[in-house]
Amino acid sequence: MIDDLVTRGITEPYRMFTSRAEYRLTLRADNADQRLTDKGIALGCVGQARSLRHTAKMAALNAAKALAKSLKLTPNEAARHWLALNKDGHRRSAFELLAYPEIGWAEIGGIWPELSAIEPAIAVHLEIDAKYDVYLKRQTADVDAFRRDEGLILTDIDYSAVPGLSNEARAKLESSRPRTVGQAGRLDGLTPAALGILAAYLRREARKKTAVASA
Repeated sequence: MIDDLVTRGITEPYRMFTSRAEYRLTLRADNADQRLTDKGIALGCVGQARSLRHTAKMAALNAAKALAKSLKLTPNEAARHWLALNKDGHRRSAFELLAYPEIGWAEIGGIWPELSAIEPAIAVHLEIDAKYDVYLKRQTADVDAFRRDEGLILTDIDYSAVPGLSNEARAKLESSRPRTVGQAGRLDGLTPAALGILAAYLRREARKKTAVASA
């Protein structure tokens, strides 16, 4: 968002929409200390007591996550604990099980008693991380895909024909006529979702042209 103010120029009163943040799934209140405390320590603005607490917390969280990922069971074994999983023979870890909406810390704690040694506060963080894990992997894949698509050419695009774009995005693109998807990403008001829609549209159009040429 600092990038918005410094490089994009603002044509209206600035509003800090989370939808404009590139990696918004990671920008959660529950993990602010995990994301920022090490930076504060490096800058010298975090006291020794807090630094020690943070180091101890991260060590405990990492150890708990490693333990949860090491404990696994099959769907048949899960059924004995009244957990309904796909009968695919795939062994799932305690961490993976926590990603299911209907499975919480109490359920996996009943399967693996050794998890009871984990502090309740750490268990809360671990469960939240597990719930978000699959979505964060998808977000990472989306970011990687966008970086591959930054060079896609946008010249001669009829933005009114691109389904899914908001009226605001269409107006900004028509007014600025960026040459590439990467340049479009520098426009004020162009969200990551809008850029993804553009890239998907360009790929579909390229496939259509290829199909026509080979027909």
